[in-house]
Amino acid sequence: MDAKKQVPSSNIQMLTAKEAGQICKISKRSWFRLSASGKIPSSVRIGGSVRWRLSDIESWLAMGCPDRKIFDAR
Repeated sequence: MDAKKQVPSSNIQMLTAKEAGQICKISKRSWFRLSASGKIPSSVRIGGSVRWRLSDIESWLAMGCPDRKIFDAR
């Protein structure tokens, strides 16, 4: 019997720069500028794509949008 490996399902929602920017009411370009200057949570690379965790964005907003260093130190 060939048993296929089952990948555990994940409830982690990943966002594009456009989606993350929409949550914060800013443009995709502004989101990337904030990322380049270390003002938003760290991104995750998935293949050639860059994504942000929804949970990180929500926590970051709840904390008052601190710089990445302060956010990562939590």
